[in-house]
Amino acid sequence: MNRMWMKVSLGIVAITVLASAAAYAYLPEKMPMHWNVAGEVDGWGPKHVAVPLMPAVMVGLLALFAALPWLSPKKFTLDTFRPTYEFIVFLVMAMCAYIHGLTLFAGWTGRLDISQALIGGACLMFAALGNVLGKVKPNLYVGVRTPWTLASDRVWISTHRLAAKMFVAAGLVGLATCLVVSGKWMVIVLIAAIGSAALIPVIYSLVFYKRLERRGEV
Repeated sequence: MNRMWMKVSLGIVAITVLASAAAYAYLPEKMPMHWNVAGEVDGWGPKHVAVPLMPAVMVGLLALFAALPWLSPKKFTLDTFRPTYEFIVFLVMAMCAYIHGLTLFAGWTGRLDISQALIGGACLMFAALGNVLGKVKPNLYVGVRTPWTLASDRVWISTHRLAAKMFVAAGLVGLATCLVVSGKWMVIVLIAAIGSAALIPVIYSLVFYKRLERRGEV
């Protein structure tokens, strides 16, 4: 099996580690590490912590993602949608690298308000995730995993088709919003859009399952 996306993810992690090491000497001793909803830095840390932290998290996450297919019970194997799973892994690794790059940029240049760029990147990730969410098969780690989707393949498929559309829409709405407004309103719109995309499919899975249950179809 061609593990293209896993190889790309490994490359992203390697580049992030090497770039962090190369940039280390040029960064200030005190680095921004957290931002509030207004885009203001509300958390600082020494660079010997701030610089290697995200690369270390990425290494750990990639190791976990690589192990999950082996850890999965046979009934919920990830092999039924392995290319999609590995593409999702790529999205997570790319987002982590992007966040880390913005943090290094903020520390190096002193341009500390990165909220617009950060939220724009997150919205693109959500839209890309939604684009493949409909291909996710029943499993224990990825997707809308409720008691009702795991109990019925029909509920799983229908719920994920809805979730796919909602995540794409939420990502695009959030991206458009961050291009025209900034500050707390941008964050509020993003939370509302992503929150709706996450919550509505969960409610839908319950309602649809109960409808099928009343009909004796589950």
